Amino acid sequence: MHKNLSFPAAGMVIDGVVRGRALTIDERTAIAAAVNVVLYRCQLERTAGKMKAAARTRQKVTALASSGEGLDLGALSDTVLQVCCALGCGAFPRATPRWWMKRRTGGTWEDLCQSDDAANDYFRDKLRMSPHVFCEIAETLSPYLQWRVTFYRVPLQPDHIVVYALYRWASGETYDSGTCSFGIRRASGITAVRDVTAALLAAYLDKISWPTGVQKAVVLRAFADKGFPNCHGCIDCTHIYVDKPANANGEDYCDRKRRFCVQAQVVVDMNLRVLDVFVGYPGSVHDMGMLHLSSLWERVESGQLFTGPHVMLPFGVRTNGYLLGDNGYPQSEWIVVPYGGLAQHPTEARFDNKQKTARGAVERAFGRLKGMWRLFLRTHKCNMDTLPQQFIAVCILHNILIDAGIPFDDNLLWEVGPDGVRCRVDLGMHAPLRPVCMESSTGDSLILRDALAERMGAQ
Repeated sequence: MHKNLSFPAAGMVIDGVVRGRALTIDERTAIAAAVNVVLYRCQLERTAGKMKAAARTRQKVTALASSGEGLDLGALSDTVLQVCCALGCGAFPRATPRWWMKRRTGGTWEDLCQSDDAANDYFRDKLRMSPHVFCEIAETLSPYLQWRVTFYRVPLQPDHIVVYALYRWASGETYDSGTCSFGIRRASGITAVRDVTAALLAAYLDKISWPTGVQKAVVLRAFADKGFPNCHGCIDCTHIYVDKPANANGEDYCDRKRRFCVQAQVVVDMNLRVLDVFVGYPGSVHDMGMLHLSSLWERVESGQLFTGPHVMLPFGVRTNGYLLGDNGYPQSEWIVVPYGGLAQHPTEARFDNKQKTARGAVERAFGRLKGMWRLFLRTHKCNMDTLPQQFIAVCILHNILIDAGIPFDDNLLWEVGPDGVRCRVDLGMHAPLRPVCMESSTGDSLILRDALAERMGAQ
């Protein structure tokens, strides 16, 4: 069709015969103006600032009308064909939604679009980040959040989808009542969380990775300053409280406080960044059981994790790397735990104090992560199949905000209880009732802790 249709100066060619007459300047100007209006109407629908887009449209149409005499007729014909084909195949969105489609309410999203001086504080309160960081995340995730055809509601734009997911994680609202204060329906909210979770895992999965290069040097230096040379991080578990899972044995998900929960094992550095996360097993699983089930155990045992140069310690001990843990783990060649006990030698007491101080990074990391993303701080109804992916997604957001320098408000770790008393929130970190049996610890693992304690005493 495109090859057989043309607009020469003498008229239109049909079946090899020139018919009709040449287009006048007024007719060409009218066609070009119509094409221009269609194009800019589409742009107007895609632009959040409708007033600015409308102004640009009027300027373009006015400029086009004043310069219509210089239009090339052949180029105009090609443009008309391209626009007609694009409209025919549905490449452009409709200028207005179908009459039976419900328009979405604005609510908090309209407030987030404000451009006054309060916008930064409003974004931090609702989404835990600045407008600049949000725009970067939304732009990165947009290719993964394509519009979906719907016959009953106007499709959500990518930035709206990101906002709804972030707001749910930050506020902890569960849509149990069908709607929430954000002005989003339950179905749309669940879909937004699912889509944004998948997009974050696809676009930002490298945000959770074992440090290498310059980042590794920074991590090792921070722990060395605390008295632990060649230490790569702190390890611990936290409980994510949930409603009783359907179609599952409730006893498996009960912790020792008789609350339904899921275990999450996390490794962090001194800057509170998440280096490794493993989540999904029932709350009844012991910390040591989580470690044996995780890929972290496989990588360490196969020699893939601690591959850097070794460090010499007293007693001729060499170490390629290790983690700091609590007494929920046995002392090993790559997990260093406190001595514990009541009657301690001064060297042991000094070591335990320093080890506790350094290991406090993991508790501060859980405080920041759960304090900001409060859905994982409280008991909530969730899909057990997608919960692990959601927790990994908020760990990714946790690292993004740390890298962006977003501060944390310590007031998020305090709340007023039912009795009216202000207290710290429960981070789901349970101290072990008693140390893990040390029978499995080898002589090399025990001497590593002694060598570190001796080094601290010598300094």
